Order: sequence, then structure tokens, then C-alpha cells
Amino acid sequence: MSSNLKSKLFFALIAVVAACSSLGQTTPATIADTNQILERTCFQTGKPWTENGDLRSDVAIVYGIDAGLPERIGTWRDHGYRIHVMTGVAWGEYQDYLYGRFDGINHEDEAQTDRNGNKIGHGGDVYYMCPGTNYGKFLCVGVQRALDAGAEAIHLEEPEFWDRAGYSEGFKREWKDYYHEDWQPPHSSVDARWRTGKLKYFLYRRALQQVFDYVQAYNQKTGRHVRCYVPTHSLLNYAQWCIVSPESSLANLKGCDGYIAQVWTGTSREPNRFRGDVRSRTFETAFLEYGAMQNLVRATGRSVWYLNDPIEDNANHDWTDYRRNWESTLVASLFQPAVSQYEVAPWPERVFGGHYPSSLPREQRQAMPPAYATELQTVINTLNDMKQPKVAWDCGTTGIGVLVSDSLMFQRGEPTPSDPHLGNVYGLMMPLLKHGLPVAPVQLETVTVPHALDNFHVLFLSYDGQKPLSPGVHEPLAQWVKSGGVLVVCDKDADPYLQVRDWWNSDGKNYSTPRKHLFEQLGLDDSIAADQFHSVGKGGLIWLQERPAHFSMSAEGADRIVAAAKLAAQSAKLDWREKNYLLLRRGPYVIASGLDESIAGEPRTLSGRFVNLFDATLQVQTNLVISPGSRQFCLDLNLAQTGKTHLLASACKAVPAEAKRRQLAFTVEGVAHTPAILLIETDRAPKSITLAGSKLETFEYSAKEKLLWIHFDNTSSPRNLTVQF
Repeated sequence: MSSNLKSKLFFALIAVVAACSSLGQTTPATIADTNQILERTCFQTGKPWTENGDLRSDVAIVYGIDAGLPERIGTWRDHGYRIHVMTGVAWGEYQDYLYGRFDGINHEDEAQTDRNGNKIGHGGDVYYMCPGTNYGKFLCVGVQRALDAGAEAIHLEEPEFWDRAGYSEGFKREWKDYYHEDWQPPHSSVDARWRTGKLKYFLYRRALQQVFDYVQAYNQKTGRHVRCYVPTHSLLNYAQWCIVSPESSLANLKGCDGYIAQVWTGTSREPNRFRGDVRSRTFETAFLEYGAMQNLVRATGRSVWYLNDPIEDNANHDWTDYRRNWESTLVASLFQPAVSQYEVAPWPERVFGGHYPSSLPREQRQAMPPAYATELQTVINTLNDMKQPKVAWDCGTTGIGVLVSDSLMFQRGEPTPSDPHLGNVYGLMMPLLKHGLPVAPVQLETVTVPHALDNFHVLFLSYDGQKPLSPGVHEPLAQWVKSGGVLVVCDKDADPYLQVRDWWNSDGKNYSTPRKHLFEQLGLDDSIAADQFHSVGKGGLIWLQERPAHFSMSAEGADRIVAAAKLAAQSAKLDWREKNYLLLRRGPYVIASGLDESIAGEPRTLSGRFVNLFDATLQVQTNLVISPGSRQFCLDLNLAQTGKTHLLASACKAVPAEAKRRQLAFTVEGVAHTPAILLIETDRAPKSITLAGSKLETFEYSAKEKLLWIHFDNTSSPRNLTVQF
């Protein structure tokens, strides 16, 4: 090396040291956030660390339990992430189990099989499994690999048994062991279909318990505290997609620490029927799906993350479609103020690295628009701040719920499937939600938990399309009514599944319908008049003698549900309110949705100073108009600004760094090659801004608003950002 080159390198090094010295700090190798232990946000990925997968959430959930898992984990841990591991419990690259390389027994007959003998799977020899007793043991081998690699939590996702399955030899063996009688084809009778569903419901609960027991034994042996979670779709979606899953019975699993609520555009755009019109209602369906998932933790104290997906599994949509529907599902998730943890993306590489729609020729597909990339990262970082103690609703009457049972999933197949659009549920929920009432699905199986119904004053119930899995739910329901609740029963006793063999007509009981058992608990009989309020203790009951799906088929049907809700609310001494919007304040954040197919009236308008977090430029607006179909996630500046210099929003991870007097400093990092923006409250204009030691000119300051906007391009490595005042 020449002396001249050595001299240049020496002075270059001096310059770098001087720049770092002027900042009073050096750039860390990874971005450090002391609040990361709260695990506020996470994402799942099957790939090693990449620039376009680096979302800077608290947790990276590394997917798969194959031999390459430890190496993948290492790449994410090296970049500062807390590590969880996820694998499919129903399917995966599990050929070692399938072909007997695990235990010397061929398990191909445990693949879920339809009536025609076809195995149900994901292509090739990756099948949905009917889990035998050795299947859980096989999963434990892969889970041990995750434990050895230092995973802090295990996620067993999507315990799914297709309704059209139940014909494999493996399932027939399980039937014999469970019922102690010969197998019956599921399509042969409503009783066979019902019993098939109950067995499927049991099998995946058993498999999950095997793995969770294994992890708990590992914890006892090692002194560690590895947690166990179940990522799962909502009961509403599984019922509509004709899948059986353990759902509320997961609460009975020992060692289960919580769930991920897998609700996204793909589930929520599923069409349903309202006022006779069948179409997608993404926001409303997502609102009800997230509400159904809240049942899993409402009475148990467990934790739940709400999944949001900026795109979806169907790659044939364009970015406008993805963005509009993501905003709808995101806003729907924020309307559950008891939840403040989020999975911000599955497979982030397909979000920030994908080109869509895939139906177009490759050269015509589009990469993510820069504005959407900025918007996404602004929202992702804002989600870290959603645990807010002050919550206030502006909407229709609250405290109204609709009871749903896991048995919704048992009545979806031949010979007499329930309503294809799940009108027996949506026919009761959708009219209320469309009138601005934040109706909540309430899990029937959890009403036995003390205080489970404390926040509800009116409940709708039907045993058409579902049945109570035990008589034990009726006593707490009756007690709730006698204590002041009003129950609206929507039932015509016309469901063929009333004839199945179960508790209401077995072991000495001889009820033609479980509704009669409930009425008996309430001191009522079938002679009561329809559509009228009947006092029971301090509360009462209204009986709409109609099948609930009927209410989804016409405007008159929907209006009848609203009228019954109004009568019930007034009888429960609630103030009756109807709105054409939902609005929720969570601390300084405003979440709002304008409702179409709703009541007439002018849009709700808020005046003040707001920043729309769906706006990549984060500009101030003085009016917030909640028009039909609009989705709003805003920062109320009148509440957020404190008079002190601080960060309000950012489209990158921005962690405060040690700062000197008249200086504000952050360590910043985001998805590489995407536009970043920081919004800062300050009553002084900056004298200079430096990023990684270089002067930054791309900023704006408003003395009127006392706001500073800083723009730069993200990198996937930490940099120091310093503002001098």
C-alpha cells in the first residue's frame, strides 16, 4: 500500500471518529429498545434475515421446525430480535412422520381424506393430518430443535380439520376409540355429521396438549419459561370456510399462554348476506371476527396478538385493493381496546419484496408504492403505543352481544348443512353493527366463567345452526337474566340437528330442543307470546319465533332484529342510540369507521387538529369527516402535543438516544430503500440535522403548528439521527 493511500485512509478514519464524537455516541450494531420485552408487535417469516423483512418489531417469529431452523434463528437474533418459533400443527413438511421414518410406522392413512378417497393437502405430499397419538410426539422432536436454539415461545398454528374430511382409515380408528362403536360416514345422517365434528374438535386439542405438556416438562427440567401459543382463525371464519378447530376449548389446555387472532383481508372479504344482498363487507366482518377472538382471552387473562396483513394470500389483487382492505381490517382490530399486541405481517418479504397482481405478465406487475411502504411503517411503529388507559366510545348503544358456540363448525356439511352464508350468525349481528352498535360475539362455552357476562346487558341467542355443548351453560345464563339482563331468543325449533344424540335427549333427559331446557331454567314455557318482553327476575326474555338466517334475507328481517334490540335495550334500562359510524378514542388516537348500508344522516365531523396516520406525508388536517365507507386512524394533536420536544410518529423504528442540551437524538432503522418520515413536536426550528454524521436538508418546520417533519430513505442498519436546536 502506498504512503499516499495510507495517509488518505488515516484522515478518513479521523473524520469518521470526529463525526461520531460530535454526536456524543457511536452507532450501535443493532437497534436497542428497552420496551422490546413487552412484545408489543411481531411478525412471522420462514426466511433468514433480509433487508425487506426487517420490520423492527419486538419479536421475529421464525417459521418451521426443520434442520435449518437454528441457522435462521441466528440471523434474526443477530439483528436484535426476540425469537419465537411457529410451525403448522395440521400440516407441514412432515414426510418423516408420513412415511414411517420417525417411528417405523407408515402414517399415510392419517392424511385427511374426503368422501371420494382424495387426500386433502397443499400439493404434493404435504397433507392436512388426522393426528394420531404419535403425531404429537413427532412434532415434539421439531419443537425440541426450537428449544435448543433458544426460542422464547412456541406457536402451533391453525389446528384445522376440514369438514369434508373424515373418511380416512386413521379417522375410523379414532372414531372406534372415542365412541366405542363402528364408524359412520359423516354424510349419512345429521347425527353422524355432528359426532364427526365433535371428534375432530377433540383430536387437535389432544395433539396440542401433547406438545404443550412436552414444553412444560422441558421448562421444569431447565428452569426456563418457554411459552406456548395457538395462532388460529376466528370461529366465524372457520365455520364459514367449513373447518373444525378446537377454538374455545383451547382455554382448557394446560400450558397454553395465549393466541394469535388470524384475521386478515383473506378471511374478512368472505361474502355474507345482509338485507338480502350477498357481498364482501371487509370492515364489518373483520370487526366481528376480532370480537370473536377476544372471547379466547376475555375470561381467561391470557394474551392475544391481532394479526394484520398488508396484502393477503391471494396474489391476484393490486396494491389499491390490498391497501384499502388492510386499512379496513387494521381499523377493525383497533376497535378492541382491551388488545394492544399485534402481528403486523405474515411473510414480510412478500409484502415489501412482492410484485402484484401475479395474474399480469411479470413485467407489468408493480412493486409496493413508496407511499404505502411509508404508511405501513408509520402504523407499525404506532401500534407499539396502543396500550392506552383512557378509552371513550362514540357510537350506538353498547353492552349488546350475540352468543356463538363452537358447534357452529359441526353443522356445515352434508346431509343438511346450515346456511352457506352463515346467516344464522350474521343475520343477528350485521343489522346491529350497521346501526353503529359495537355488537360483540360472546362465546357460549365461556359463560360458566365467573364475571364473563358482566359487561353485557342484552344478548341474542339461537340454537339454529349451533347447539350448546353442555347443559351447564344454561344456569349462568338464567342467573344473568334474573340479575337484570335481557335475552333475545331467535328460534323456530326447525333445525334438523335438534335430532342428534346429545345431552338434551340422553341420560334421562327428554327435551326436543335445548331451548326448552333453557326456558325451564328461566321459569318459562312455549306459551309465551312472540316479539314481546317477558319479565324474569330483574331482567327478561324476548322470543322471536323465526330461524335466524331468515333475518339476513330482507330489509324487513334486518329491521326486525334492530327493533328487538331496541326493545331489549329499553327493557334493560339502556339509552338507545343508533349511529352511521363507529368512533373510539384510545388516548390521543382516534379510530373511526363510517358505515354504509346504515341509517340516514350527515357524516360525523370532528374539528380540531389531526394527523392521519394513513397519510404518508403526516400533514395536519382541521376536520375529520367520517363518511360512509371511510376508515380513520388519526393522532389528535390537541391531546398528543405536550409542550415538550418529542417524537409523535415515525415511518421507521426511532429509539431515543442519549442527547445533549438543545439536541434531540434517535437511533433509526427501517425497511431498506423505503421513504421514512419523522414527525416531531418542537417549539423551536432546528439549526441543523445530521443523519449518520452527514447533514440532512430534507426537513420542514411549521412554527404555527410547532411541528417538524424529517424525511430520508430507510436503511436496514441502525443510524444516528441528531437534531440541533
